[in-house]
Amino acid sequence: MTLRVLIVDDEELARQRIRRLLASENDVEVIGEACDGTQAVEAIRSLVPDLIFLDVQMPEVDGFAVLERLRPEPAPAVVFVTAHDDYAVRAFEVHAVDYLRKPFDAARFREAFSRARRRLAGADAEERARRLDALLTQVEAHPPRSRERLMVRSDGRLYFVRIDDIDWVEAAGNYVKLHVGRDTHLMRETMAGIEKMLDPSRFLRIHRSAIVNLDRVREMQPWFSGEYTVILRDGTQLRLSRVYRDRLETWMHGPRS
Repeated sequence: MTLRVLIVDDEELARQRIRRLLASENDVEVIGEACDGTQAVEAIRSLVPDLIFLDVQMPEVDGFAVLERLRPEPAPAVVFVTAHDDYAVRAFEVHAVDYLRKPFDAARFREAFSRARRRLAGADAEERARRLDALLTQVEAHPPRSRERLMVRSDGRLYFVRIDDIDWVEAAGNYVKLHVGRDTHLMRETMAGIEKMLDPSRFLRIHRSAIVNLDRVREMQPWFSGEYTVILRDGTQLRLSRVYRDRLETWMHGPRS
């Protein structure tokens, strides 16, 4: 991600120094400069930077007033730059990333910039997670059995699993495990919840911990105490408990008179 940076300082030499220090960063674009608070507000609204190096003391509109004028819009990440220590507490009250006191050396500048980079990376990850959650909520609002795919989230990514490709579903604690050929996918859902998402004419619960795609069933073999072993086409063997036996027999032999 290229970081878009705005430099705000009423001293030209100070702006030039920050620009030189940023020149060694290959993922930074300095998108503009401002020499006073009024210009800064206009530049922030028009250019939408990711990060601002913001002088505190400027004529008419100081650095804190700049942030005030941006409300209620969210402000970019801010590193305050000033020759005075007096504003440090107030800077962190407005959630500044860092507070550079002039004169600062290159090492101290890199430290502040690295902290800003980490802050922005974390915010980006949170935004991606928020968008994923919103997308999942939108998908889950659709009529469950009209779906052709299930959406599975793993490591911050979304995977689409075709329902037709699911062989069987296994309970796994607070998750269900979708068995799809040689692959498995964990989905945060209950067995009752996933059962409602699947077409009951094609998927049947045969055990408290197993739902099977009926098109994958090859045969049933008697086991003990009225239970059966359900054998899938790929050789997978699942237990059919007595609680669910009648449901499977009804499907296999048709409705009883």
